Amino acid sequence: MRIATWNVNSITARLPRLLAWLESSGTDVLCLQEAKVAAEQFPTDQLRELGYEAAVHATGRWNGVAVISRVGLEDVVKGLPGDPGYDGVEEPRAISATCGPIRVWSVYVPNGREVDHPHYAYKLQWFDALKTAVAGDATGSRPFAVLGDYNVAPTDDDVYDVAAFEGLTHVTPAERAALADLREAGLTDVVPRPLKYDHPYTYWDYRQLCFPKNRGMRIDLVYGNETFSKAVTDSYVDREERKGKGASDHAPVVVDLDV
Repeated sequence: MRIATWNVNSITARLPRLLAWLESSGTDVLCLQEAKVAAEQFPTDQLRELGYEAAVHATGRWNGVAVISRVGLEDVVKGLPGDPGYDGVEEPRAISATCGPIRVWSVYVPNGREVDHPHYAYKLQWFDALKTAVAGDATGSRPFAVLGDYNVAPTDDDVYDVAAFEGLTHVTPAERAALADLREAGLTDVVPRPLKYDHPYTYWDYRQLCFPKNRGMRIDLVYGNETFSKAVTDSYVDREERKGKGASDHAPVVVDLDV
């Protein structure tokens, strides 16, 4: 079984690439982030033509997550119980579903913006809600994983130059502590292999030639429970999908499982 996570940075802008990638990659389940459309605008019909169902949690211009599956789609939950919301609004940042033998969450963790910004405090609160929401499945016997854009680089090795991020979000001790708390719920970081270079970066800014210079970050993560992690036979960053015109600034992270 092949599953993946991909922040497409607008499914409307990325639809031709997404459909072609699904066909060529043989992916069974895709956790998608940053759809940037309302649910009724999601390309459900085009995906159905390829044999995929879609569970979507999206409300408009920003955010938006989905689980796309060709092996079944059941027990869908939209949003986090206890979601703290931002500025009085619960944003569409999490959705879970059972796809055949596995259960997954697709998550788009808040960016945090700046360390002294209210969005940073919201990010840490959101992590707490996520940990509570996944705790039961994390310790269960069924293969389970939380996949998505976490907007945190777990270690200094997960950014091209940690000095370039001094004083910025994505690398702060509090954010990394939130990741550690999530792992303590019973999850393991499934680290992919890079298809090029030494580090499996998943995101490269559009600016300053970051992709050609490989100035990247590993912020798209797969956190699986023990059953899931033991079933992994391979995992890699599909760096080829970050190339060329019309690419997202994130690459898909692919995981193969023997389940």
